[in-house]
Amino acid sequence: QINTMIEAQCEDRGLRYECHIKGHVDDFYVGDDMKLKQVIINILGNAVKFTEAPGQVTFTVKEIEKSDETAVVRFSMKDTGIGMDKEYLPKIFEAFSQENEGASNKYGSTGLGMAITKNIVDMMEGDISVTSEKGVGTEFVVTVTLKTSARKNDSTDIDTDQIKVLIVDDDITACEHAQLVFRKIGIASDYCLSGRSAIETYEQKRDSDNPYNLILVDWRMPEMDGVELTAHFRREYSEDSIVIILTTSNWDEIMEEALEAGVDGFLPKPFFAKSVLNQITTIMHEARQARMAMKHKAALSGKKVLLAEDVLINAEILKQVLNMRDVDADHAENGKEAVELFEKSEEGTYAAILMDVRMPVMGGFEATKAIRVLDRPDATKIPIIALTADAFDEDIRNALNAGMDAHLSKPVEPDALFEALEKYIVGE
Repeated sequence: QINTMIEAQCEDRGLRYECHIKGHVDDFYVGDDMKLKQVIINILGNAVKFTEAPGQVTFTVKEIEKSDETAVVRFSMKDTGIGMDKEYLPKIFEAFSQENEGASNKYGSTGLGMAITKNIVDMMEGDISVTSEKGVGTEFVVTVTLKTSARKNDSTDIDTDQIKVLIVDDDITACEHAQLVFRKIGIASDYCLSGRSAIETYEQKRDSDNPYNLILVDWRMPEMDGVELTAHFRREYSEDSIVIILTTSNWDEIMEEALEAGVDGFLPKPFFAKSVLNQITTIMHEARQARMAMKHKAALSGKKVLLAEDVLINAEILKQVLNMRDVDADHAENGKEAVELFEKSEEGTYAAILMDVRMPVMGGFEATKAIRVLDRPDATKIPIIALTADAFDEDIRNALNAGMDAHLSKPVEPDALFEALEKYIVGE
């Protein structure tokens, strides 16, 4: 929540915002989250207010002590803003204290914010300190003691032993934190500090017994950013690995470009064990589903089926449905015509036959039997799928006894139709 808010403020003012978690930090602590958030947001808000573009605001979190029942956590908030004279620093936490009236007029300061902040930290039995240099910047450090939490991460159905992660980020602190988080949840990971290095490392592992199957790429990197690196992976290695973009920013502005490059999902920085495991599980599941759908779509694309249907409007609807997956169809108005079309066709012309059961001249059962006894290799192998308004067990048995492979009830649902075609044509 803090990152989302402060990042937006920094973007509005043309500032760079960074958030770092150093070393081990638990996902959960027991304490007054609302008051702690108020302290941090107030200090970071001032950092944004008193920093001119192109400056930087940095928020760093570190657990510095821990026992069975408590943990001491340090929050550092640093900026490259206007700074303060050392003579003023002892007065900064006094009510209505301001270094000069010019700052009040220019930045809209009331002089109450830091006094309230100090009061909250004192009530939490914490400590707050400040260092600053005029024209260079300011750093506030808040240290609080929190209770440890017995709450554990939710379990997922993901097999962590089967995941090998490559983290790509030009910030070594971010890499080390990510690696620590993955180690905590039992996932092996390596990191690289540039896109070029990532390509070399990925290539070295690609043909090994333990290749990378999940790549986390920072969006903003020099020379080659996360979107460019993803596009390279997709060009060279297609769908080998799942690629996730890491960013502290709102990713709406890059979403379209990133998805076109082949990115499978997005994760906010910095992340915690609970959130990253759940989010990765979701992203990996969705990516696999999407790729399976694309694989099936590609497998059916360009195939031709023989459609036997005496009602013209039904035939036109089915042909339009088939066209959704780039499947072509030759239409026969009855069973006799279907047999003749199949008999005259070259072997392998049709990938399947969609056969209405009740038709004039020759019904679907009779037409199926006639096709199955034709003297050609594909007559006994071609999948024949029954289309009928009857869905009773007896009708299904009759279809199977006639030599049909499957049975679809009319009106035919597109998903059911494609599932049947994939099963008997693609073999999935």
